[in-house]
Amino acid sequence: MTSTEYHLAAGKAAAGAYAVDIDPERAGWGYSSLRILELPPGGWHDFATGDSEWIVIPLAGSCTVAVGGETFRLSGRESVFAGVSDFAYVPRDAHVSIASKAGGRFALTGARCERRLPARYGPASSVPVELRGSGNCSRQVNNFGVAGVFECDKLIAVEVITPGGNWSSFPPHKHDEDREGESRLEEIYYFEIAAAHGKDGIGYQRVSPSGNGRNTDVLAEVRDGDVVLVPDGWHGPSMAAPGHDMYYLNVMAGPGEERAWLICDHPDHAWIRDTWPQQPVDPRLPLYTAPSAPERS
Repeated sequence: MTSTEYHLAAGKAAAGAYAVDIDPERAGWGYSSLRILELPPGGWHDFATGDSEWIVIPLAGSCTVAVGGETFRLSGRESVFAGVSDFAYVPRDAHVSIASKAGGRFALTGARCERRLPARYGPASSVPVELRGSGNCSRQVNNFGVAGVFECDKLIAVEVITPGGNWSSFPPHKHDEDREGESRLEEIYYFEIAAAHGKDGIGYQRVSPSGNGRNTDVLAEVRDGDVVLVPDGWHGPSMAAPGHDMYYLNVMAGPGEERAWLICDHPDHAWIRDTWPQQPVDPRLPLYTAPSAPERS
């Protein structure tokens, strides 16, 4: 895989039923997966989880998720910029059916794993919403699938909303070594960019070599539906163009026995964290404080 292939423009990672289909074989790594499923009104999709655990989370619309004799009704949301969503966890070695009365777009975040945990529902009201950073480094993090919040075997997943003109994933950081204070995790970024004044939005994503692994080097203009793969390296900033809020979904997993997001900040930029207590959080945040509730499917 060449360096340019770490940025997959919308449509480039499509396969079969999925607008995005990234699995370990496609990415050339061991654990992390992401699928984006688009269903028409009255549509449904069946899949086998195989050797991976998955969280199904609506990006736009509502759905039902049926697995192992249970059915979870996800109220979802109008869009990723409209509210926090509920979600469903489905285990490895299972058959899953997703159906949507009104249609919508749904993310399947996955990770190869060893334990088979029970299928569960995750209410939107239980998702911790974190305001991280300050000033023009302010962003909102929806910690729906992190350790200590929701149990998985390997999977870690979060959503980040960055107001237009701000930087997130900053200071640049990495998690490509197993050592004290750092865990080795493969990461997928999936982007949606808010339109403004009738114009589509853009953003930018940087990944720079850390000297480990593949020495990943990416500087990409990202648009709605784009994906960036981060097998290693310093990643950040993620830059939202002025006037266009940026959403990205992060999916992470790795070989460590402990499921933990442990990072190392880039030594040239770590000082920025010390300035945050002296600055206010961007007054545009939080973009929302309560989950929306579209019609149930």
